[in-house]
Amino acid sequence: MVIKVFLASSSGSTAIKKKQQDVVAFLEALKVDYTPLDIACNEDNRMWMRQNVPEDKKPANGIPLPPQIFNEESYCGDYDTFFNAKEDNLVYTFLGLPPPPGSKEAEQADKDNIVENGTHAEENLDDTIVPVEDRNGDSNKEVKQATDENEEGEGDEEEKEGAAKEETADDEGETVGDEAPTEKEEEAAVEETDEVTEDTEGQAEEEEEQEEEDLQSEEEEELRQLEEEEEEEEEEEEELEETQEEEAE
Repeated sequence: MVIKVFLASSSGSTAIKKKQQDVVAFLEALKVDYTPLDIACNEDNRMWMRQNVPEDKKPANGIPLPPQIFNEESYCGDYDTFFNAKEDNLVYTFLGLPPPPGSKEAEQADKDNIVENGTHAEENLDDTIVPVEDRNGDSNKEVKQATDENEEGEGDEEEKEGAAKEETADDEGETVGDEAPTEKEEEAAVEETDEVTEDTEGQAEEEEEQEEEDLQSEEEEELRQLEEEEEEEEEEEEELEETQEEEAE
């Protein structure tokens, strides 16, 4: 199993850079093997990440931001869920990996297994033991008498249930007859349903257009940041060359 961490190497956001560094540093401290995948320089990585983050885990604008963590093809979570797992000592569970022996997470798992399969099981076993005298002797007579009384009571209850069912059937027949919708009401309901469907489709199209515009804006902003960084690097190189020339003269 390969842990994939999607990062943006040239992100202009300080918050995103810090979150990426926290995730990477903690994985390295745990000696967890992972593969960093850059979405800033590789369009395939960017598209794969966005397509494989579950819809219910995406932000309101529909565009997930790095860092995003996967175990092979399975989605683990973003920085917030990673941080919560770290606080609860459940990082290996979060990553879908078995905790190493001796770790806090492994010790907690052992305790949970003992509680589920050990002490509780013994207590339940004591509760289910039936004394011998209750299974033999006079208790059988008492059980037989109770069974006879129950059979008589069940006969009376069946008669009452039969009468109740007949009354209920009569009431249901009257209710169905009174509540049967007319043709005009059915046509009005169909028209209302069609209108609601058209409104829903229109809203969905508007949301898709807005998502495409947001995606394009974000990509343009990232490209602009990359161009600015390249220009700054070129200026620094030119200044360095000028300095070296002046020193040489």
